[in-house]
Amino acid sequence: MATVTVTIDGKAYRMACDEGQEEHLAGLAARFDQYVSHLKTSFGEIGDLRLTVMAGIMVVDELAELQQRIKGLENEAETLRRSRDEALASADRNDALLTDMLSDMATRIEQAAGRILPASGNS
Repeated sequence: MATVTVTIDGKAYRMACDEGQEEHLAGLAARFDQYVSHLKTSFGEIGDLRLTVMAGIMVVDELAELQQRIKGLENEAETLRRSRDEALASADRNDALLTDMLSDMATRIEQAAGRILPASGNS
């Protein structure tokens, strides 16, 4: 287990993390410190615990918004997948119809040619 010392609101905190996660944890702490610093600038000295709780609520609020956006994007992606599948099925039906029509036309042309060619051979 690795340890990292992070700084939140000017105070150092020693934290444990998995090996190789040190930079990630330090980055998370730096982002959280930005929330705390923003609140401290906005509200002044209102107590460490209150600042921390408010910053935590801001982070959770941001997370909730991002989760809603992800859900919306997932729904949009599903709608696009269904539209794509419907378009492909329609294209397959159109291809089958066109193939049948072309086959029918080829048969008719062959029949017409069969009627014309013997008649021209008698002249």
